[in-house]
Amino acid sequence: MNRPAIDSFRTEWWRPVFAGQTMVGEAPGKRNSAVPFWALIGFTFILLIAPQTYLPQLNSLRPALLMAVVAITAYLFDQWIHRRPVLKLTREMWIIVCLVGWAIITTPFSRWVGGSISVLTDSYFKTLVVFWLVCATVNSLARLHQIIWGLTLMGIPIAATAVKHYLSGNLVPGLERINGYEAGLTANPNDLALMVNLIFPLTMALLIGSRKPGTRLALMIILFLDILAVIVTFSRGGFIALATLFVIYLWKLRGRFGRKWIIAVFITALVCMPLLPSAYWDRLSTTVHVDSDPTGSAQERWHTMMAAVIYVLKHPIVGAGIGMDVLAMNEERGVSWTEVHNVYLQYAVDLGIPGLILFLLLLVTCIRSAARVQRLSARIPALRELFFVSEGVQISLLVFSVSAMFHPVAYQLYFYYMAGLAVAVRAVYEIERAHAAGSDHAVACDEDERVAYAQ
Repeated sequence: MNRPAIDSFRTEWWRPVFAGQTMVGEAPGKRNSAVPFWALIGFTFILLIAPQTYLPQLNSLRPALLMAVVAITAYLFDQWIHRRPVLKLTREMWIIVCLVGWAIITTPFSRWVGGSISVLTDSYFKTLVVFWLVCATVNSLARLHQIIWGLTLMGIPIAATAVKHYLSGNLVPGLERINGYEAGLTANPNDLALMVNLIFPLTMALLIGSRKPGTRLALMIILFLDILAVIVTFSRGGFIALATLFVIYLWKLRGRFGRKWIIAVFITALVCMPLLPSAYWDRLSTTVHVDSDPTGSAQERWHTMMAAVIYVLKHPIVGAGIGMDVLAMNEERGVSWTEVHNVYLQYAVDLGIPGLILFLLLLVTCIRSAARVQRLSARIPALRELFFVSEGVQISLLVFSVSAMFHPVAYQLYFYYMAGLAVAVRAVYEIERAHAAGSDHAVACDEDERVAYAQ
């Protein structure tokens, strides 16, 4: 964001909403039912917190499936009674349609056709349904704020559990690393670090946008807990993502008011880092000195990545079939049953170069969409909160783009949930723009939008 935009942004937020203007957060036209949105929140809670772990009686109810069915059914019914389209074909949706279409087209050529069909139906399609629900139900600034707060609060027990495991010595035998949280997306320390890093920018958005000292203090504590959680996982990818966050915020917040809160969080964490055991720094050093890893993990991942590159060069168009990177690695380097710990290489190995290009196009489109909303909302005082949220979503996606080089999560929810929020951010902006305080800002924003499309 350039200096004039920052100056305008800082000096115009004090303006009140005049009588007769619609308050931010109210969607025009017929109101949407709240049931699908809160069912989505419930589904997210079950996915991240896994209450069935603590209450085994819930397992028989299949709570995640139940919440998903409620959300889908309620949304479809609401759209039907109001005669609204079920699916809005945004740019991101079109890219996903092409990506799924290519996955289906290449399935007959898969190394294991039945396995690819299973990945599509049991995993990828479910992920895309959640993406669609996020896009469809998070359609107001109030809901966007609620889901960001929800993810922030759900991240607390995950991060706290990681720190507790480390302090209590609850480690995986032989690996000397903490056990993960008892949920599918955070069951191992690497995935736990990934999830906490993705939530971190959303929590930061709440901190920067908050004006209440008590709320800011609470959010600073949560952020500090998140940093500790990532560190105690001993995840090399997690640490690199955390360092990426630090660099991004140094750049984003230069010259902006409120930066002292964020700098305070990072400085506190940096001060505490020398207290970490030498084993932590030894593990991080294996990121560069691969051969020095005593566990053999770094060497194994490096050899697998090289084998994946060779496989892609041999099969650049079709690939091994969706979800079949393990079989491809068995074929290339002998039977080892290892995954490719790199999202980009997963897409390239499974779906060939066309699949990788489509995923990269989707990733870049989502990042640019969130960045564009941030830029345009900077001119509208009433959209102060949307400015910060769109920035948080953009940074989450940037962090994923770095973390993707260390995780085998191509078809899981980590990226697609944040991508759904990027689509939702743009939809909310389009709704709220017409109700933003000051018609002169709306006109200026429309002009910026025409210039942006022209470019």
